[in-house]
Amino acid sequence: MDRGGIRRRLALGAAVLAASGGLALLASGTAQADANSCAGREVRTLSFDTGVTHVYRDNGYVCAITVARRAGTTQTMSVSVQARGNRPVADTGSYRYQAGPVTVHAGHRCVWIKGSVGRSSVSSGWILC
Repeated sequence: MDRGGIRRRLALGAAVLAASGGLALLASGTAQADANSCAGREVRTLSFDTGVTHVYRDNGYVCAITVARRAGTTQTMSVSVQARGNRPVADTGSYRYQAGPVTVHAGHRCVWIKGSVGRSSVSSGWILC
């Protein structure tokens, strides 16, 4: 093979490598956009006046998200998950759409879920025992 053929093959290989790197970056951006949700199946929906807290379970992990009914305006929101015997893990702040996700390893223990949007809130008590 002459040197021109080798150069063409190297250039083609570099172009393919660059294109695959670009696709990898696009795919990671998509994964980050999907990071605002919980893994597993939804096991509870806790509704209240200004929002809804969704609870998911997957292989011993419990995850929760609080979503505002009126999205778009910044308001104080929170979500917390506490496995029995542990401290609660919470996400509290000013958000436009949702607080969370918050995930804890609960195993087969009961969990206590709390969610709030503005002045309205929900508290589950011990569930998923």
